[in-house]
Amino acid sequence: MILTENKSSLGLAAGQTDIVSQVKDALLDITNDAIIVHDLNGTILLWNQGAQKIYGWSAKQSVGKKHQAILYDDDDLEQLEEPLQQVVKTGKWQGELNQITKDGKDIVVEAHWSLIRDNYGNPCSILTAATNITDNKQLQAQLLHAQRLENIGTLASGIAHDLNNILTPILAATQLLPLKNPNLDAKSRELLKILADNSKRGIDLIKQILSFGCGNQDKRAVIQVRYLITEVLQVARQTFPRSIEINMDLPTKDLWTISANTTQLHQVLMNLCVNARDAMPNGGTLKLAAENLYVDENYSSMNLDAHAGSYVVITITDTGCGIKPEDKERIFEPFFTTKEVGKGTGLGLSTVLSIIKNHGGFINVDSEVRKGTSFKLYLPAVEATVTQVNQEAQPLAGQGELILIVDDEESIRKITSTSLETYNYHTLTARDGIEAITLFAQYKSEVKAILLDLMMPSLDSMTTIQTLLKINPQIPIIVMSGLASNEITSKLVSTDVQAYLTKPFTAWELLNTLQQALN
Repeated sequence: MILTENKSSLGLAAGQTDIVSQVKDALLDITNDAIIVHDLNGTILLWNQGAQKIYGWSAKQSVGKKHQAILYDDDDLEQLEEPLQQVVKTGKWQGELNQITKDGKDIVVEAHWSLIRDNYGNPCSILTAATNITDNKQLQAQLLHAQRLENIGTLASGIAHDLNNILTPILAATQLLPLKNPNLDAKSRELLKILADNSKRGIDLIKQILSFGCGNQDKRAVIQVRYLITEVLQVARQTFPRSIEINMDLPTKDLWTISANTTQLHQVLMNLCVNARDAMPNGGTLKLAAENLYVDENYSSMNLDAHAGSYVVITITDTGCGIKPEDKERIFEPFFTTKEVGKGTGLGLSTVLSIIKNHGGFINVDSEVRKGTSFKLYLPAVEATVTQVNQEAQPLAGQGELILIVDDEESIRKITSTSLETYNYHTLTARDGIEAITLFAQYKSEVKAILLDLMMPSLDSMTTIQTLLKINPQIPIIVMSGLASNEITSKLVSTDVQAYLTKPFTAWELLNTLQQALN
């Protein structure tokens, strides 16, 4: 009887042990985390289904192999030194590890290491529980990137304001000096041209900062890209080295029209052409092509930025050095550049992408190292009449009108005053809103128009404008600013302002805007 009871007890105990073992095995395989046991030399002893899901290796393929060999690149092995030392010393370690999967994909895991001891208390193996946090890390990176863009966007207007105040007098002076000195020698005129060209390069950089940082969108028109491509290629042929062959491939029949900001699209094409030029220091071929293309539902489903419909596709191809695969994923990141220090801002391609996306389009890039690169710009087609762009008219001389100029920058006041006086206007200048109101109250019957900077100290421009209009509700007011025109419009929506000038402006733009306001 006692023997039977003992046998029953032993059987029950064995059954319970078996159940516990099954439960442990089930728990190991239920979890999505990787549970791995390896000895102190790194030989894998246990490998659960979670590990197979994360890394791609089955238990049969991994057990008996070194975890250093199948989970890490050689360059990442150094990261294991500290965890191993700490787990042996304290019994535990927790942290992030860079690892690889069976197919070579880089991943990041949150790992928990626990030291396992034998029956004599000696360290014998390490238990690892690892969670794949790659997606979370990417989301964090995107969030940080978005915050960085937001911060840059906040700073962009202030940066543009300061830079535009610097460039405005320089650009205007390059136009006025030949007029004030008609006998200027050819060398001096060439130097002025260089000064003007470099000022315009600075203006382009400011536009890039505003476009990428603030989502700048100016007025758009329905255009035919054939003329824009022809214009860009003409500039390239005049300025690029002769070792670069420049070709154009446009269809004989008309391309579809698109709705675009011509300045921004010109900027996009020039950026890509300049990048192509820089990729061919020893010469090569640059080709611009365009075609009509209908994107169907099948293709659009494979590209997140694409929508089914009609597109005009502009292709810029070079036979240069190409883009490395590891760089290709980053070329549109702000401030990323493969150029030497001082030879590139890293804003070019991020601006290109921003502009194309703002136009409802998308970009595809194909590149092969030492063979060349091709950028395809997909821009939505529209059915409308092409808008004719008016050329800037030559300014007419004034009739001796008195103009009040209000700006906190002395250089802006001086160059604006000189520009107007050269064309038979008289001027008064004020440094801030308070001084402007005082002068206008004194000369309200003589002053025929007011040029006023949007950002000034002492008294804000909105209050200044309202006060000036109370003195004379009919006085034409022109606002000058380094902000994008749509930003100015939003600030002035509640005021009766005649016109605005976006800095940096040329002397011609200043004079033509003033004449329109006076008329």
